[in-house]
Amino acid sequence: MKPITPTLVNLYHVCKREMWLHAHSITMEHTSDTVYEGKMIGETSYPQRATQYTELDLGIAKIDFYDAQNRVVHEVKKSNKVEEAHLAQVKYYLYLLKQIGISDATAIIEYPKLRSRQEVAALTDEDIQTIEKTLADIQAIVQQDACPPRIKKTFCRSCSYFDFCWSKEGEWANE
Repeated sequence: MKPITPTLVNLYHVCKREMWLHAHSITMEHTSDTVYEGKMIGETSYPQRATQYTELDLGIAKIDFYDAQNRVVHEVKKSNKVEEAHLAQVKYYLYLLKQIGISDATAIIEYPKLRSRQEVAALTDEDIQTIEKTLADIQAIVQQDACPPRIKKTFCRSCSYFDFCWSKEGEWANE
């Protein structure tokens, strides 16, 4: 089994089907304008960051902006539409840091287009239990032979997997 990445943790909270596809190297993000826009926001919103903070490679994850002096992970997101997923992803970063001995790290999720931010406290024992349960669930889903069923959510229309899930003409309207 491949390691569980923070992207898979994020997708687990958004769409288990997309998570399964991504884990099986069926990726569509390269065709998505929405994904490209998010990437550009992350790269251009805080140009001074590269000089202030370090990039931290954890093997299965790369934290783009880590303030080592204050032990703060900075995560930039396009919008807060899937805030629960963003929070889970950032807490997984904190969990991975704890695995290497940095147990008191915190995080800030920044939404530059909204001019807002969410502070994330250091992990609690409950957070760790939740993360470990999530990791077990992800592993079980990814090991399934079949892709999970599609869901019908409002964000599906802007998903890079929309055509994959809803390829038959009229299916979206009929369900």
